Amino acid sequence: MASSPMMIAPICLVENEKEQLMVNPKALKILKEISQPIVVVAIVGLYRTGKSYLMNRLAGQNNGFRLGSTVRSETKGIWMWCVPHPSKSKHTLVLLDTEGLGDVEKGDPKNDSWIFALAILLSSTFVYNSMCTINHQALEQLHFVTELTELIRTKSSFRSDELEDSTEFVSFFPDFVWTVRDFSLELKLDERPITEDEYLENALKLMTGKNPKIQNSNLPRECIRHFFPKRKCFVFDRPISDKSLLVRMEELQVEQLDCNFEAQAEKFCSYIFTHARTKTLRQGIIVTGNRLGTLVETYMNAINSGAVPCLENAVTTLAQRENLVAVQKAADHYSKQMVQCLTLPTDTLQELLDIHAVCEKEAIVIFMEHSFKDENHEFHKQLVSTIEEKKENFLLQNEEASMKYCQDELKQLSKSLMESISRGTFCVPGGHSLYLEEKKKFEQDYMRVPRKGVKANKVLQSFQQAQEPIEENILQSDKALTERQKAIEVERAKMEAAKKENELLQQRQEEQHQKMEAQEGSFKENMEQLKEKMNKERENILREQEKILEHKLKVQEELLLEGFKKKSGELNEEIKQLKEEIENTKQERSALSQFLDIAGNVLMTVLPGTGKVLGAGMKALSIHMK
Repeated sequence: MASSPMMIAPICLVENEKEQLMVNPKALKILKEISQPIVVVAIVGLYRTGKSYLMNRLAGQNNGFRLGSTVRSETKGIWMWCVPHPSKSKHTLVLLDTEGLGDVEKGDPKNDSWIFALAILLSSTFVYNSMCTINHQALEQLHFVTELTELIRTKSSFRSDELEDSTEFVSFFPDFVWTVRDFSLELKLDERPITEDEYLENALKLMTGKNPKIQNSNLPRECIRHFFPKRKCFVFDRPISDKSLLVRMEELQVEQLDCNFEAQAEKFCSYIFTHARTKTLRQGIIVTGNRLGTLVETYMNAINSGAVPCLENAVTTLAQRENLVAVQKAADHYSKQMVQCLTLPTDTLQELLDIHAVCEKEAIVIFMEHSFKDENHEFHKQLVSTIEEKKENFLLQNEEASMKYCQDELKQLSKSLMESISRGTFCVPGGHSLYLEEKKKFEQDYMRVPRKGVKANKVLQSFQQAQEPIEENILQSDKALTERQKAIEVERAKMEAAKKENELLQQRQEEQHQKMEAQEGSFKENMEQLKEKMNKERENILREQEKILEHKLKVQEELLLEGFKKKSGELNEEIKQLKEEIENTKQERSALSQFLDIAGNVLMTVLPGTGKVLGAGMKALSIHMK
């Protein structure tokens, strides 16, 4: 499912039984298995307006989503169909067909409002489907859009009785597409041909007058213009002139459809496939099928508990789950790569640490790509700690492998020497000299053994220490040596042992230094990648703010041209505030530096060897930020 979702039919995602919305666990399971980025297209509109037919066309099928031919609504709740995206490689197209709005059999009008709000929250392209024309009645039927500020929160800090400014909504709302079915008018304005998009924009112009009815009529127009910067319109002729065939639309062949309708349907599908965006959250967080499942659960939990769905809370919940997964993915990648790249024992400690550095870097990249909103560095610290533990385990395995290999080699190479000792070969005059020659030859053979690893000297020293009593006996029984010569040999043996001990001490010190340097490298790599990630996040925030500012300026200009000077002027404060926020984002050097300082202190707790380089490292990072 993760690589190529193949659903042969839609499934209900949000069930609506007795006007109670519930998530379908089977649909969630399907979403959880999709790790690809997704393009989510949701369609809403009054029931019996042909929404399901368009969604089937997007799925490349004649049937799937149920088509209704009676006055009773067929689709209940929100139905989902996940198919491979026809033009975006390694993307999944998620189609959401919603229950028809305005069903006269419903008792609770709030139910329609939640369906509408969920479609907005979950989609990257939002299609509103209506009949015949965009007129006053059609806009009145879109009253749900005016309720969005009461049904959706972007921040958890808002009071329940407080409405949010549309500025926040623009940053995460989907693109808006209005499809007009059974359209029979000419696309003309003042006898001038106009495009479908111009037709929509003209219909969204505000009406002048202070009459309450006019102001109420303007409200959905204002909401659409404020909430949805990117708007598109498609008009469709009647699909077939024979009304009796309409009830069998899913059975009709392409050649049986009106040629204009077929061309318009192809044009609509082509636009969606080409221009519908990948679903993202604020700061450019890409939504996968798995992440969409978490969002659905979080929003539905809020609705069923009587609360208002909050984007910030949903992202926080998503981040908690995703960051745990990110840590596991990164740690698993590190372990897998280390196992593939390592041949134990390594010739030197540095060889293992170099491989560790490469694998760790890849693991950090994976974590940075999949994690977000790790504001307290809890998960970053967890990853660093996990990798450090795994590294220590590989170091231990390397030592054990070296120890066993060297011991096996020593046993084989010393076989001749040990047999000579057993036979008493050296218990003769001049035997000590013979023993030293045999011992030297054995040690030279051992030194020529390749890739003995980090415990080569330690194992040899242990062997030599075990041989010391034997060598002492051979020395004392050698009648060819004077007492003075024996004393000199004893002293020589002690000096040789001391030299070996010193060499081992130097080796341990060098290895400790290499381990410290490895920790310093880990610290610097983590901080460099964290800095890069934060800079990207800041760039995403800046793009969002500039996009909102551009939209606000456009709305202000349109209002001014339409003669609404007061409404245009009311946007001045919002625009001024946005410009200040953009400027602050551009100049957020000190905040970033402070954040990195905190991150550095957190990482020091699991990389204690980095304390001495923290100051120098942070200074270097600060210079890079300027």
